[in-house]
This record gives sequence, structure tokens and C-alpha cells, in this order.
Amino acid sequence: MDKQNRANSDRLLEQLLALHPRLIDLSLDRMWRLLSALDHPQDKCPPIVHIAGTNGKGSTASLLRAMLEAEGQHVHAYYSPHLVDFHERIVLAGTQISEAHLADVLARVEAANDGAPITFFEVTTAAAFLAFSEHKADYLILEVGLGGRLDATNVVTPKLCAITPISLDHQDFLGDTILSIAEEKAGILKAGVPAVLAPQTPEVRSFLEDYAARKLAPLTLAGQDFTTYEEAGRLIFQHETGLQDLPLPALTGAHQLDNAGTALACAQALGVSPKAMAMGLETVRWPARLQKLSKGPMVDGLKARLKSAQVWLDGGHNQAAAQALANWLASQSGASPEVHIVMGLLSTKSPTDYLAALAETGAHIHTLPIANNEAALAPDILAAQAKAHGLKASAHTSIENALETITAPNALILIAGSLYLAGQVLAENG
Repeated sequence: MDKQNRANSDRLLEQLLALHPRLIDLSLDRMWRLLSALDHPQDKCPPIVHIAGTNGKGSTASLLRAMLEAEGQHVHAYYSPHLVDFHERIVLAGTQISEAHLADVLARVEAANDGAPITFFEVTTAAAFLAFSEHKADYLILEVGLGGRLDATNVVTPKLCAITPISLDHQDFLGDTILSIAEEKAGILKAGVPAVLAPQTPEVRSFLEDYAARKLAPLTLAGQDFTTYEEAGRLIFQHETGLQDLPLPALTGAHQLDNAGTALACAQALGVSPKAMAMGLETVRWPARLQKLSKGPMVDGLKARLKSAQVWLDGGHNQAAAQALANWLASQSGASPEVHIVMGLLSTKSPTDYLAALAETGAHIHTLPIANNEAALAPDILAAQAKAHGLKASAHTSIENALETITAPNALILIAGSLYLAGQVLAENG
């Protein structure tokens, strides 16, 4: 969507951001008040699959959506954050919300709020619920924004819940231990509502099992009720009633096998056919999750100079995501003589944890600022921390500046560290 066509919604979003800053203030009181003023649109949505977790929420949601759509179902979806355009967050029956529709629901929600205190995420989530409630679909896949218990999306009674792998992230808001974070994520579980639990550490799994038992939420557990693994270039999905031989997911990385397993278990609970499961695995698309960039102005210019270079993009931003990248890079051994990671991180993340996971990759780290984001770590500070972990590192002023310094003809280049940086790359590369 070009800038001219989205001018109205951009103006409204800027106004909303000025009135309701992008602060994190976890509470449901403001959300309940606003939804009441809108006549409870969250209760008029199609059956909901509510997904929480630290890593893999978006991938799991997109995999499940692809399977349901392959079954012929019409699917709403709510994602956050967006990469390039806000419209990406709200998918209505398979199509991003139109400019006119977004502008309409934003204006109606702001009028209903009537100047009362509220956060930007809350008011835009309410707008999403309004859009979902007024557009027919078979399912709504609802991704949690932050945490779960007090997240603005946790105002629904879903048909099914899923919790993806939990790790340390957003400690300032969710708690500084893995179990305190798990408790926040588990807050989406409801009495009598079945839930699929992705692979977890033993400590987290035990906690979630106990929590679900107290909530009377029946669990389907990875590693107990289902397993997924690769065999002979295929994805094997083994469950209580049998075994399915499926294609590998179109999303790259070994960690996507676990995300696929969670999505498959959800799809099975919803009655999706094995044929549609297979088709969904093959057709799923989810930008900036180990996405190979093959064309576009940025990539074309680079490949004109470095004929055999590979360029990959990933928005993962915490230690677990960095470890997944390190595992993937290890699987590429021998494919390239040099690995270069072009990196930007927010100051709200732990650069030490992220870099520690990459320490054994032998990569050259190129640090840079993230455009229009005051929370980004300064490139020189990030480069110094990379060097402290034994990595080669250099600071740069821009993506273009960083890429210009890479000279290996068959370099493997990974742009990573932030969804905001990933969005910047996708916007610049077209």
C-alpha cells in the first residue's frame, strides 16, 4: 500500500499516538470500559484461537491460518507489531484491512473513548475487534501483544488457546524470572477451553501444567500428546491417533518444526484435514522470519557487486531467537566462507544475552541504528559489546554503509536483531 493511499489512516494513527502514547501500562480496566462503550465487539467475533508465548507466536499463527485457509475457511487474524504498514496487523477474511475501513474503525473507537486515558495498543486493538465483529469469517486467530494475563487481547473467551515457547523477554514488565513470565503468558488460559502447549523447558512445562489444572483448562502437550520431527526431508507429525507424513514448512529454520507442530496440533483440534495441513505447510508466508531476500533495490545492488552473496532477514530480538539463528548458521557450515550479521537492537533488550548466543558463530557483527527509533542502542556501544564476546565488530551509520564494507563474493549476510529494523529493510528493499 503506497503512502498516498494510506494518508488518512496514517494521520489518524499519528493523532492517536500523540493522545495515547505507545507506553506499556498493563491493565484491562481501560479496555473493558472502551469495549463496553462500543457494545462489546469482542463478543461478536467468530470463534477465536488465542496465542501467547515468547517466541514463535506469529509463525504459529501464520501456519495455522494457512492450514485453515487451505481447508476453505475464512480467517481473520490479528498480529503485532507490523513491519511496514499498520494495515498488516488486521487481516479480515484473508485480506489486510482496507484504508477506508481502518480509518473508519479508528475514528469510531476514538469517538467512543471520548478522551479518556488509554494506551495506543489498547485503542487500536479495540478498533481491530470492531472490524472483526462486523466482517463475517469462520475463525479469528488472535496474537497476544505482550504477556497475556493483562494484555489488551485477553478480553475474549476463545475456542482454543496455544502457548508457544516461553523464554526471558520484556522482564521490565513481565517479571525477571522465567516462571513469573510463564505466569503472565498462562493468563490467557480459561476454564474449559482446550489449549495446546508447545515444547517448553521442564520447569516451565511443569508450571503450566499445574496452572492449567487449577484453571480446569485441558492441555494437549508437545512431547507427550504429539511430537514433530524431520525424517528424510519430510515433517513427521505423530499424535495419539496416528502418524502423518507431511512436507516441511515453507518457513526456514529448525525451530519452525516446533512451531509447525503447535500449529498442526491446533489444526487437528479444529478438525482440519491432513490434506489441508499439508497444503498450509507448503503455502505459509511470514515475512522477516529467516526470510531470504532474493530481489529488490538493496539486494540487487549488493549482488551486482557480490555475485554469490546470500541475504537473509530475521526479526527475532531476544536470546532464544538469537540461539535459533546460531543453530541455523551452524547448519549452513561450508555454504559460505564468511558470515556477516548486520544488527540493530533496542535498548529494552539485553545485548549481552543476544550476543552471547551468537558468540560461537564466528560472524562479523555490523552494528547500526534503527531509523526513527529513539530506543535503539547506539551502534558503537553495541559493537563494543560484540567485541567483548570475542566477535569481530564494526559500527556503521546505515544499512547501506554496513553492506558496502562486505567484500566476500559469496558472503552469507543476515540482517537481524529487531522487527523494527526488519520493517525498515522491507520498506527500503520494496
